[in-house]
Amino acid sequence: MKKKLSPDAGLTLIEILIAVVISSLMMAAMFTSYTIVNNTYQQVTDRAKISQAGRDLVGQILREVRMAGYKYVNDDIAASTSHNPIKITKGTGFKGMCDKLEIVYGGIIYDGSKPAGSRYSYTRYKITYECKASTIIDETIAGGTTPIDGFSVVKSKHVWDTVANGWKNPATDGDDTTYFEEKILDYVQDLVFVPFNEDGQIIGNTTSGTVTPSNALAYDVKTVDIGLVIRSSKPFYRADKKLDNTVRKIMSITSGRNIQEQDKYLRETISVTANARNIGLN
Repeated sequence: MKKKLSPDAGLTLIEILIAVVISSLMMAAMFTSYTIVNNTYQQVTDRAKISQAGRDLVGQILREVRMAGYKYVNDDIAASTSHNPIKITKGTGFKGMCDKLEIVYGGIIYDGSKPAGSRYSYTRYKITYECKASTIIDETIAGGTTPIDGFSVVKSKHVWDTVANGWKNPATDGDDTTYFEEKILDYVQDLVFVPFNEDGQIIGNTTSGTVTPSNALAYDVKTVDIGLVIRSSKPFYRADKKLDNTVRKIMSITSGRNIQEQDKYLRETISVTANARNIGLN
């Protein structure tokens, strides 16, 4: 037998409208929650990225400062001021230029095509860390042509020419281990190097453009303080936040190295002391 349907069965227009309103409110609440969680996640990951990238760079420099001045026992390359273990060229800091660091250490080259007993030869390598003006476009400025206020840290590696007594061009030296100005980190605000002697005194001058330590003090470096300031790639705060950022004694040694920007970016400071353990053993 067929069931007779009531002509009153179904939903009324008012009931449908109520259901639509409730569904819309639920979807709006879910979207708001998702947006908040997503923004928070992006902030956390951005902060983690800049922290990790900055610590990776500082750790890399720290290891190579420890190599400065190293050479093999039978190394027969004549000493030269071009081989000073550590050379620092001081910059002006944020919106100017950060410090430049050159590290020289001894190496050995193996040539299997030569007769036994003469397959090894000694050489020198120079590692250079310096800053270049960043080419990343600032998305918060209209026009799409203005780069961000900051630097890209680039790294170079040169090998010594024992015949011409000069550093070879990495592009033509035939050495697969050398390179020129490879970018290793962006969004950098400042990079500072300060050398200290065995008495804990700063070696040389800390003013802009000064090369320190001098040739006479080239082997007196015991430690190097490394200071890095790196900022987030995207705005971190909802409103502008004034930052008075001083990296302990490193940034305060030279006047004008404090960053005081009023914006929405997060800036992280990293500082370590590297032991130049191979300098002074000559």
